[in-house]
Amino acid sequence: MDVHVRGGPAEPFLGARDLFSTEHDLDRPVTVRIREDPDERTRVSHGESGHRLTISRQAATSAMARELALHEYAHMHHHEREHPSHTQSTREAIYLALAGRSVERRKLTHCYQIANHMKDVYADDVWMPVVPGDKLVPFLEASLAAAVADRPGEPPSWDRAGSPTRTRRPSEPAARLTPAADPEITAVNAAFALALCERHDLVDEGDRLYDLAHAAAQDATEIRLTEFKHHFASLSPDPDESEFRKALVDVTRAYAVSESGRAAD
Repeated sequence: MDVHVRGGPAEPFLGARDLFSTEHDLDRPVTVRIREDPDERTRVSHGESGHRLTISRQAATSAMARELALHEYAHMHHHEREHPSHTQSTREAIYLALAGRSVERRKLTHCYQIANHMKDVYADDVWMPVVPGDKLVPFLEASLAAAVADRPGEPPSWDRAGSPTRTRRPSEPAARLTPAADPEITAVNAAFALALCERHDLVDEGDRLYDLAHAAAQDATEIRLTEFKHHFASLSPDPDESEFRKALVDVTRAYAVSESGRAAD
């Protein structure tokens, strides 16, 4: 694997490269660009000449930097090998699922986030057998605890794997500059976190993550936590294009459409 790091510490990304290459490889070079902006979300682009990972310095120097790099390398791996989760048009599948229905904009936005969770499941299937996921559980627990504690009207927005992008400090005023996070997608994020940990045998039944997920579900009675956990945890390890499309359509309808068949309001 050919990895070039610009603008910050190279060690987490080169260390992740060395670990990743023990089991997998990338055909195209990777350029990592580290930005000073702490709000810079991790972004990956793909081209014939290579992959580009843009990440904030805060994330690149965090305790999860190596695992984050491994996760993004796994996305690149699936992209190169045309894994159905990474070639299927999310827009196409969502519109197929919701054809003829009227759906709120917030619900539609959440459907795209859920589709990204499904991609993440397959990316984590690649890197987790390479490195123990012992850092992931406390990370997910802390993220979910912050979200549950910051219910409306002061919940944080969620990033990849349920990470809150911002939490109010005690000295800050209660007024928000951004909309409050939706309890329904928070509950789905909790289901994703549980599914990910169960899929890779990272937690026991008594783990704190279950209590936190239950608390998140109580704030969103329309969301069936067990159902969404099953959607993520039961994804086929090696789906064909049709199988993955059906899974994406099913989870989209489960979230955006009520049991009566009308779009959820």
